[in-house]
Amino acid sequence: MIGKLVAFPTVSRDSNLALIDFVRELLRDLDADVRLTFDDGRRKANLFATLGPRCDGGLVLSGHTDVVPVEGQAWDADPFSLQQQQGRLYGRGTSDMKSFVAIALAMLPAYVPRLTKPLHLALSYDEEVGCIGVGRLIEDLARARVRPAGCVVGEPTLMAPVIAHKGKKSFRCVVRGYAAHSAYAPSAVNAVEAAAEAIAYLKRMARRRHDAGPYDKGFDVSHTTLHTGVVHGGTALNIVPHECTFDFEVRHLPRDDPDALLDELKAYLARELEPEMHRIDPRTGFEITQLSEIPALDTSGETHIVGLVQELTGNTEIGKVSYGTEASQFQRAGIPTVVCGPGSIEQAHKPNEFITLEQVQACESFLGKLMERMTVQT
Repeated sequence: MIGKLVAFPTVSRDSNLALIDFVRELLRDLDADVRLTFDDGRRKANLFATLGPRCDGGLVLSGHTDVVPVEGQAWDADPFSLQQQQGRLYGRGTSDMKSFVAIALAMLPAYVPRLTKPLHLALSYDEEVGCIGVGRLIEDLARARVRPAGCVVGEPTLMAPVIAHKGKKSFRCVVRGYAAHSAYAPSAVNAVEAAAEAIAYLKRMARRRHDAGPYDKGFDVSHTTLHTGVVHGGTALNIVPHECTFDFEVRHLPRDDPDALLDELKAYLARELEPEMHRIDPRTGFEITQLSEIPALDTSGETHIVGLVQELTGNTEIGKVSYGTEASQFQRAGIPTVVCGPGSIEQAHKPNEFITLEQVQACESFLGKLMERMTVQT
């Protein structure tokens, strides 16, 4: 089943409908109630399936269907054809995160006829580009009054329970300058240089968080981070550029306010940079728009779903991670959620991505115990 899912090249820029149709056909034989929600172009879909009794409660097993691109990466074999070597399964999505979904699908037929509680399966699109698709799935559940009692998001955690992750907000800043021949640069507004000053200020803000906190030592990166990842600007060296665009992000601790950091940046731009720009042309300046948001996850260690996952994995530790997941959106919707899945995040997004057979077996054991628990009369 892992090989079948890996064979669907569901890179985020492309459709995932072939994989969704494949899963829907598998679930048809299990008498599942299946709900689909689509993106605006109907090229991608979320799938939410309910198996077993149709009533409130039960648990959600959640995973995303999209994967990151492979272009520019040196793979030793076809990334969309599963390869097994020396106790490892290689292929795009093996770790992040088709193996979790595949293991659940492969195990369902043995347990669905005996379920005494609802078991839900949630598959989303566009997680890798900002956890975009799952919002529509969750909104649909609210409209349909589907009320699960908990959720496990199977992102790669080496099967260790994770109860918290940082939130993320990403932004695009468009800098409007005023063009001129470079020989007359003082009479123009250089959008690239203005962007560079803004980016340098973001770096100073990042250093301050690094040096002074606030901190949460439970995270592998214990402070909020700011990062500029993309810059585009200018057309020719002898033209003062009239526009520059840069994208930046804030990955914040659950109790750190990203909006306060954005307000600080805007205040700096308005106070220190724009007055000089406006003296040459009042139409110049900065425009910042939000691109995406992933809320922070901060599940209480006392929550029932956390205790259940600890018990069934045999791991009493609880972790916190710096990367974002869809878990926080389920949590925000009132569904207690924990992140726990096979594989290592260290393998995610890399060439020759792999998952070990040991991790596959650990996930099989966990999901088997979980499904067995849901067949018990209470």
